[in-house]
Amino acid sequence: MGIRAGRGASGLAVALAVAVGGGGAAAQERIESHGFSPFGELKYPPDFPHFDYVDPDAPKGGEISFRGTGASRTFDSLNAFVLAGEPAQGLSRLYDTLLARAYDEPDAAYGLLAERIEYPADRSFVIFHLRPEARFSDGEPVTAEDVAFTLEALAEDGLPAYRLLLDDVVATEVLDEHAIRVDFREGAMTRDLPGEVGQIPILPAHYYETVDFTRSTMEPPVGSGPFEVDDADPGRSITYCLRDDYWGADLPVNVGKDNFECVVYEYFADNVAAFEALKSGQYLFHEEFTSAQWATGYDFPALDAGRVVQEVIPDNRPSGTQGFWINTRKEKLRDVRVRQALGRMFNFEWSNEQLFYGLYERTDSFFENSEMEARGLPEGTELALLEEFRDRLPEEIFTQPAFVPSVSAPRLGDRNAVREASALLDAAGWVPGDDGIRRNAEGEVLSVEFISDSPAFGRIVLPYVENLRRIGVDAEWVQIDSAQMQQRQEEFDYDMTVARLVVGNTPSVELRNIYGSASADQPGSFNLSGVSDPVVDALIDRVVGAESRDEMVAAARALDRVLRSQHIWVSNWSKAAHWLAYWDVFGRPETKPDYIRGEDYWWFDAAKMQALRDAGALR
Repeated sequence: MGIRAGRGASGLAVALAVAVGGGGAAAQERIESHGFSPFGELKYPPDFPHFDYVDPDAPKGGEISFRGTGASRTFDSLNAFVLAGEPAQGLSRLYDTLLARAYDEPDAAYGLLAERIEYPADRSFVIFHLRPEARFSDGEPVTAEDVAFTLEALAEDGLPAYRLLLDDVVATEVLDEHAIRVDFREGAMTRDLPGEVGQIPILPAHYYETVDFTRSTMEPPVGSGPFEVDDADPGRSITYCLRDDYWGADLPVNVGKDNFECVVYEYFADNVAAFEALKSGQYLFHEEFTSAQWATGYDFPALDAGRVVQEVIPDNRPSGTQGFWINTRKEKLRDVRVRQALGRMFNFEWSNEQLFYGLYERTDSFFENSEMEARGLPEGTELALLEEFRDRLPEEIFTQPAFVPSVSAPRLGDRNAVREASALLDAAGWVPGDDGIRRNAEGEVLSVEFISDSPAFGRIVLPYVENLRRIGVDAEWVQIDSAQMQQRQEEFDYDMTVARLVVGNTPSVELRNIYGSASADQPGSFNLSGVSDPVVDALIDRVVGAESRDEMVAAARALDRVLRSQHIWVSNWSKAAHWLAYWDVFGRPETKPDYIRGEDYWWFDAAKMQALRDAGALR
């Protein structure tokens, strides 16, 4: 981390020269700090009053409301930590973490439940020192025993993302009521682990003595966070309201945050119903994800009168991996030439012109809109890293630029695409019969079924299906309900599925959940394509274990380049912005945080609301 003793006032962690034993390792310098960052300096010193992007004098009160989202467009559980049930949106508001993110730094976090942390230079373990004043919503203190319980429960019965993260935790030791040591597996990539563990929601051990952690439930849970469940109507809405007795309201990481008295999520059966509800003021804040709606739907009276604000704000985070994920677990889809052919027939240019009003750009990379995107030929550190695996990589990794989808003429049935895709399928042994349908030597039909639970997605998938049929693929789009969609994705029961997965500015162990061999056959993981490749695993380890940001960026570019060469998805589109529409009843700080949308730092403007009520625009 480049830490020097005696410079804590500049925002660096304070290095204490004390002997530390760790799994038999030689004594090391121990680092003690008010925060954690995998690389370099912390921006904020130990005595910082608040983050720069907040208004410390923001008023409290009022309400903000959103459209509820989720795989099933409904909810039936208030347990967000297990696969059972469909959890309500917003449950993270009930829980505090040991550390809290700073959203004007790529990867830094500062003390929340933990007032300070200690760790050796090799980060083989971390000690969290808890704030004695921390309390759960039932008045019980937050102790080291609660942290130990949380890590054990999530490692054994939690969601796959938690289990994969905690796979590197080998032991916890309660040192005293307010201190816990967490030891990491020997050989683990420990660069990020203190921060990753520090951002896990902490659960009350005493509460789960009588409540089954593994089951879905509609009983409002106990947490230590600023909100509690005020009302929950499954499938309709859930309301969270601030606790009067929240213990941490005045901490530097919380100043200027959580200014709304209540936060509401309203659920709707489909996008049409939700948008009508926004126009009538049934909920107040909306992010739009549909280009046609954004281009043509925002002409209703409240917007024209200035009562609803339509705004584009920048999004500086990686854009995510929106696309059609190809399930390589299926024998018919294991040949990379088949996957290349499927990708070649998606005509983004036609879709963008005819369906998206030219508002999107084609996604090339698994790290789109970031410095981690591979470009051109590999060079420098990235090339040196790839050379280590040359004998296990295709030659084009070294001789051709990182794969970028071909540009098609903006018309269905582009002749070049048809010719190139057909040649790929011919070479893969799938030849057209008299009926035009392709079969292999065993007479098996090359069929591809898309699944989706979104009726609106049909306008995008059906032209793609038509294009695939032009080259003899027996393609079909099947619309299923949300519950089926969730189950089939968890069980990898599909040929191709639609999803957008997002990684942060400093990718870490979540990459194993998306692309790692260990997650390929783990139900409920995000490894939608079934990637199981030792080279990919090794490159993920290099990303997670990098000791500098430059080293991490080079490893991420190498990983991106290799994944793109495998054609595990048909990339869709992206935009480096948020499309927002909200009723003009809010105030907000002058500065938007770099790496988050930021409405948790907005506030309710009672005068604006009263003016709209007086005008009859809102109830």
